[in-house]
Amino acid sequence: MLLTLRKVLSQDDLAELHRIIQAGQAADGRLTAGKAAAQVKKNEEMQFSDNQRLNINRLLMQRLGANADFRNATFPLRVADPIIARYIPGMAYGEHIDDPIMGSGQKFRTDVSMTIFLSEPGTYEGGDLIAETPFGRQTVKLPAGDAVIYPSGSLHQVGEVTAGERLVAVAWIQSMIRDPQRRQLLYELNLAREKLMVISPGNSETRQVDHAYINLVRMWAEL
Repeated sequence: MLLTLRKVLSQDDLAELHRIIQAGQAADGRLTAGKAAAQVKKNEEMQFSDNQRLNINRLLMQRLGANADFRNATFPLRVADPIIARYIPGMAYGEHIDDPIMGSGQKFRTDVSMTIFLSEPGTYEGGDLIAETPFGRQTVKLPAGDAVIYPSGSLHQVGEVTAGERLVAVAWIQSMIRDPQRRQLLYELNLAREKLMVISPGNSETRQVDHAYINLVRMWAEL
């Protein structure tokens, strides 16, 4: 499931992140790529002091934790510290799938990949996120503050930036629901469940859907 998360970050959040990013230093993004990805990766990743990194992580984790769509679609068990990636003209990230295991200390499995857009789409040309899905190829270029999530095992790429600067925060999530089809089913079932709780609270059918959702989570969750 490829899902857009609207307004994860406010304008104040974006201003704070840009202030921190301007104080960082750019490094070759291939330094953090696996062997296969390094062959097609051409971008920069911003390096920060420990305090700057802590402030970025705290802000992004607070906003994600408050976002119901993020929680309901990913069932997060572990969320990696976000990477701030920068693309300037001539940079791109060719077709790849994300490494299945990440982490320099505690290892985690990558189930869901996330891109949070930090640049307004009108400020750069190219740089679309292109993902292969069961419904065909989808192209994503969102307003600053919006995010997109998709299975880490799906083939995806970032098109070449031809003008301007593309800034994004990228992160990976280990989900309590490993299987992407089960995650999608639970997300869709929960949408129906929440609507029923508003329009038919206490109804026997509402209780049945609620109980089915809860027990499916119990059946499929891995902790």
